Amino acid sequence: MLFQGSALFDSLSAGENVAFPIREHFRLAEKEIQRIVREKLGLVGLEGVEEKMPAKLSGGMKKRVGLARAIAIDPEIILYDEPTTGLDPANTERINQLIVELQRILKVTSIVVTHDLDSAYAVTDRLALLHKGRIAMKGTKKEFEASEIQEVKDFIARKIVE
Repeated sequence: MLFQGSALFDSLSAGENVAFPIREHFRLAEKEIQRIVREKLGLVGLEGVEEKMPAKLSGGMKKRVGLARAIAIDPEIILYDEPTTGLDPANTERINQLIVELQRILKVTSIVVTHDLDSAYAVTDRLALLHKGRIAMKGTKKEFEASEIQEVKDFIARKIVE
C-alpha cells in the first residue's frame, strides 16, 4: 500500500524504509536486502538516495520512496491512497506515469483511490465512483463520460469547473 502521506518512518533512512517490509516478511542476507532496496528505488527514479532521511526529501521524493517500499516485497496488488494529493503538477504526472509503468513492469493490479479525475483517467482502464458509501457506477472512461447517472455527471462537472 502507498499511503496518502507516504507514512515513512522519520527515524529511518530512505533505504531503511524500503528495507523494512523485506525484513518483516523474509529472512534474507543483508547483501540481498540492499540489492532489492537499490532495485526498487531505481524503479521509482531514486538511485542513490538510500542514506537520505525523510526530512531531507521533497514531497514527490517521499511519495516515490513510499512507492518503492510498497513494491519491495513484489506484491500482486498495490493500493494507492490519494497518491498525488499535495503534489505539484509535474510530480503528479511523474507519480501517474510510475503507476502505469509499474503495472506494466511488475504485472501488478493497481487500485487507486483518488478525487483527481485526471489522475484516475491517466492510470486506469476501469473506474468506480463511490457516493455516500456505495458504488454509484463502475465502468470505462467512455462509459463514465456518457453516463446519465447524476452523481457521475456532478463529479465530472466538478472536475471541469475546477
